[in-house]
Amino acid sequence: MSDVKHWISAFRLRTLPLALSSIFMGNFLAKWQDEFDWTILGLAVSTTIFLQILSNLANDYGDSIHGADSKDREGPSRAVQTGAISKGQMKVAMAMFASLSLVSGLWLLATAFADQWLLIFVFLAIGIAAIYAAVTYTAGSNPYGYRGLGDISVLIFFGLVGVCGSYYLQTKTFNWNVLLPALSCGLLATGVLNVNNIRDIESDQKAGKISIPVRIGRDKAVIYHFMLLGLAMLSGLMFIVLNSSEWTSYLFVLAFPLIIKNAWAVKTKTSASALDPYLKQLALSTLLFVLLFGVGLVL
Repeated sequence: MSDVKHWISAFRLRTLPLALSSIFMGNFLAKWQDEFDWTILGLAVSTTIFLQILSNLANDYGDSIHGADSKDREGPSRAVQTGAISKGQMKVAMAMFASLSLVSGLWLLATAFADQWLLIFVFLAIGIAAIYAAVTYTAGSNPYGYRGLGDISVLIFFGLVGVCGSYYLQTKTFNWNVLLPALSCGLLATGVLNVNNIRDIESDQKAGKISIPVRIGRDKAVIYHFMLLGLAMLSGLMFIVLNSSEWTSYLFVLAFPLIIKNAWAVKTKTSASALDPYLKQLALSTLLFVLLFGVGLVL
């Protein structure tokens, strides 16, 4: 059995704050509407954690078998790439976390919707799509992450699905205004992926992984990064302007300097080792953005 530390490394726990940000945002928005259940939040959190770990394991496995995690890669090494975890062990772990995601998700739906079977089946289909998207991002015979489609997937699942879905689980209603903070979360999450792809641009190019930075080049990828982060901040501001007159609702603006710092780092830091810490920095900045946004909204 591989050492526990290798599994913990493969889980990439530093990605969890980003994954949980959309769930917290959806629940804060539900609380703002006076519709909130702690059990639903807890089950949504566990389901999201299982899905994110599944995605990370599948990414480790997929990049290793497709060559993106070769010796040319400058970012942190992966478990399958180094041989710390075998391909067979990784497949078993992926199956286990897919099962945990499904069980936790079914429990969540049963708690939220009881005997409303149509809603259960709709959300179950969304959950299965999330599992499929997590696994096929870099694994499988035709991974969509190698064709530059990872960004749109992250925008959808870390933004629109995560925020709007968790909001609906609590409120059983849909509010179009929720799309604005959902976009904020999705765009910031896409920004984290973009930092990763800019860091790995050379090794991805060699491996045939046509990420957006590989497709458009580093200079344009930096402009793209500025657009992602700028639109994320603007979407948050638009929601508050349209929905609140309380000054506390603008607390999330305190996170803006950290987000701007990330944009500047992506522009000025050209080595992979110098850029790598800014994946975690933007993920934590996103979580701070969400917490300040939610607290300011419900005060």
